[in-house]
Amino acid sequence: MTRLEKINHIITESISVKDRIKTDAMLLKSIGDVAETIVDALKKGGRIYFCGNGGSAADAQHLAAEFSGRFYKDRDALPAEALHCNTSYLTAVANDYSYEMVYSRLIKGIGSKGDVLAGLSTSGNSANIISAFEAAKAKGIITVGFTGASGGKMKALSDFLINVPSQDTPRIQESHIMIGHIICQFVEEMYFDLP
Repeated sequence: MTRLEKINHIITESISVKDRIKTDAMLLKSIGDVAETIVDALKKGGRIYFCGNGGSAADAQHLAAEFSGRFYKDRDALPAEALHCNTSYLTAVANDYSYEMVYSRLIKGIGSKGDVLAGLSTSGNSANIISAFEAAKAKGIITVGFTGASGGKMKALSDFLINVPSQDTPRIQESHIMIGHIICQFVEEMYFDLP
């Protein structure tokens, strides 16, 4: 396979995953339901939290910034943050307790009933996100799992499951960002009553 053929193959695979998302009525409904749930939480004074590991941490931070900064429209900031951005906290808890507790400890400290926690894990089995979801459930925080096809262990802990129909990590992450952008757009339009 030539380099050009390989590039075309990768793009085709990415499109194929998105085509499967496009035809999955349950997944599309979940995407819309997540947007409505976030709007409802925000209107009640709730906050949106994001967490992930590695590339998914970068994606979590990206999506938090879309809410707290702006997406398409100039508008007020929305209360959203990625939980890994305080590296002093992250390294202290990982060192003093365990890496598994870095998100759950923070959720216990700052999360409130009615908030929304979105966890991004391509496998759905990231121990620190599972622990955070358990802590969130105990506090009445709504959980949104962004995963790959199976949903992994996060499936049972997710109020809403966005399980991209793929087992290929890069293709899953590309779709997480696409879906996250769709949710951002819907939330922005609905919350601020924009056309």
